[in-house]
Parts: sequence; C-alpha cells; structure tokens
Amino acid sequence: MPEEFLAGISIAQRADQWRTALTTQEQDNYIFVAETDEGGIVGFVASGPERDGRENYGGEIYAIYLIQQSQGRGLGRLLFDAAVSDFKQRGYTAFMLWVLAENPSRGFYERVGGIRIDEKEIEIGGISLKEVAYGWKEILMDHG
Repeated sequence: MPEEFLAGISIAQRADQWRTALTTQEQDNYIFVAETDEGGIVGFVASGPERDGRENYGGEIYAIYLIQQSQGRGLGRLLFDAAVSDFKQRGYTAFMLWVLAENPSRGFYERVGGIRIDEKEIEIGGISLKEVAYGWKEILMDHG
C-alpha cells in the first residue's frame, strides 16, 4: 500500500467503520475473528456473497488479516476454514477472493488449493496496483 494512503487513514474513522460492521449484521456478510489469551483479537476474515456477478463463484472472502506476530501459527488457516465452513452452510459450492499481487502472504492461497482465475488493476491512494483473484471451484472436505 502507498505510504501516503496508510498515513492518511483515520484511526477513529476506521474504528467507527469496524464498530458498525461488527454490531450491525448485514444480511449475508459475516466476520469471524481470531483471538488469543495473550493478544486479544489478532485477526479476522470477512466473507459473504460474491460481489461481481461471477456465476461460477457464489461466495467471496472479502478480507483476511492476521497481525504479523500471530502469523505462522495456524490461525490464518483457522480463519480461512471458518469462512469456508460458512460457505458450505449457505449452500455455496465455490468461492473466490482478491489479493494484491505484491502481498507476501499470497502463497497461502495457493497452498490451500486456490487457482489463479483473474487479475485487474486498482487504484489506491493515487497509485495503480495489481490484484489477483483466486478461486475454489469445489468446497469439499479439504477446505474446512
């Protein structure tokens, strides 16, 4: 992410956005959190219906994040599996997600069976960035 964009983020505004997201249930959107005894909430996954009208993918992971200190302990996989389990309960047979191409954690999606299905350019903070889409065409025992 561009440094100027990150520096311009209002913590108070973001806190209000998350407070609303966590207390006002959208009809089909869900947020699962990872919490540790020593660190409190250390990560989250937000998911719901696929947003771009892709007929082959009913669900979408909108965001998944884990603080750096908690990475590599299996919590990211637990968050991912929580979203996949939710997709199963909703009757979705496939899902997808978008990730910045430069995201160093992108390999995680390939390790859990994601197949690269698309890419696009987005603009954040006046900078053009590439996003890559990963898809899972079948939700089976391997994913949850």
